[in-house]
Amino acid sequence: MPHRSQKAGGRVNLVDNARFIRQWIENPRLIGAVSPSGRALAKTMAGFVEPKQDGHIVELGPGTGPVTQALLARGIAPERLVLVEFETRFCHLLAERFPGVNIVQGDAYGLKATLDGKLPGKVATVVSSLPLLNRPERDRVELLNQAFELMGDDGLFIQFTYGLTKSPMPMHAHGVKGAYVGKGSPPIVLNIPPARVWRYRKAGHAGKPRA
Repeated sequence: MPHRSQKAGGRVNLVDNARFIRQWIENPRLIGAVSPSGRALAKTMAGFVEPKQDGHIVELGPGTGPVTQALLARGIAPERLVLVEFETRFCHLLAERFPGVNIVQGDAYGLKATLDGKLPGKVATVVSSLPLLNRPERDRVELLNQAFELMGDDGLFIQFTYGLTKSPMPMHAHGVKGAYVGKGSPPIVLNIPPARVWRYRKAGHAGKPRA
């Protein structure tokens, strides 16, 4: 017989799925998925974050918070998390679920302007669940460049994608070619649909993304 906490967790997942479906129907280009990231995917993304590294962790597009929860379980203190979320309803939900985290409502693709005057300190890592493949290359390139302007040369940008064959960041586009190195994880088949996690670093800084 399932434990009470498992039943409660199942109900939460169903409610979160319903929220995602509603938002996806209203704006499929913005949401990009009909359900939140699965536990295996969220854990994989959080696993590439170094808890002992100085600086804040900026999460883009947290939605209902599965990756946020995994980052907290990884040992990241709530006050080190800065969540950038566009949807008002998700912002309210995140504030209820994760007291102590920093929530900024705004457009992640205009990251520097959105975070202007709202960053509590240095940024070490950016963790993104944005649906990059829904956006043109120029938007993705600009996002990556803005993220590294905030993080500095030793920063790490983490992104998941449902595309299993190539980087969601256009690594050979104008403004990116030769500037960054990227590495994808093995397919996460426990996620529905299967996904991969990509890590990007500045070329020549802090080595290549670790496996």
